[in-house]
Amino acid sequence: MNIIVCIKQVPDTSEIKINPETNTLMREGVPSIINPFDLNAIEAGLQIKEKTGGKVTVLTMGPPQAETALREAISMGADEAVLLSDRAFAGSDTWATSYTLAQAIRKLGADVIFCGKQAIDGDTAQVGPETAEFLGIPHISYIRKVEEVKDTYIRVQRLMDEGYDVVESSLPVLLTVVKELNQPRMPSLKGKMAAKKVEVKKMGKAEIDADENNLGLKGSPTQVKNIFAPQIKAERKLIEGTPKEQVNALIEEMRKIKCV
Repeated sequence: MNIIVCIKQVPDTSEIKINPETNTLMREGVPSIINPFDLNAIEAGLQIKEKTGGKVTVLTMGPPQAETALREAISMGADEAVLLSDRAFAGSDTWATSYTLAQAIRKLGADVIFCGKQAIDGDTAQVGPETAEFLGIPHISYIRKVEEVKDTYIRVQRLMDEGYDVVESSLPVLLTVVKELNQPRMPSLKGKMAAKKVEVKKMGKAEIDADENNLGLKGSPTQVKNIFAPQIKAERKLIEGTPKEQVNALIEEMRKIKCV
């Protein structure tokens, strides 16, 4: 069984910088980590491989430094790694990113594709489902448990607001996962040694037969027009007294600012 796990290297949340000209995240030279939800996706892929056989390929789109994230995934137990890196991919929104990933997945071939439910830098939760749509295959979001996997179908539990749904799908299928699914394993010493030696396959627009009109900023129907930091208001007022006095005083303060 061929399993592909799409991962993303995201900026360390304490070191986020914005390009003032393109209004996109600056990733070069910024400390980065694997998107936390993607670690659960890697673990899910590894567990299926251990049960059914096959291989796990980790796939990411990003600058050359994203190779670090791929090698970390190899150290966890993934078999192969593919880096989609090309100047033409720069500035992609979720639509262009999904198109690029889908083109690569077509080339690689997959029975099951795992993604984290969302990335912590964008928080859109759109790339997984959009990638499935570009591929023309089923997708199931918010997977909390994989119940059964066979050669032709998979049965999973999908997290809902109250409980969960049990869903079956034919293969190939794309699944986005939540943290309740599993506990990602730590890299082994053997895995770390393998990660240093593995050859990371690199693919650009030519290798995935991509239409340049669907790539990067040019192929992105959504673009950020303005970015600003929220203003921090330092005004504080401590309300003292009995609970009843505090409530009355709070209501009075709210009336002053026309909240009630």
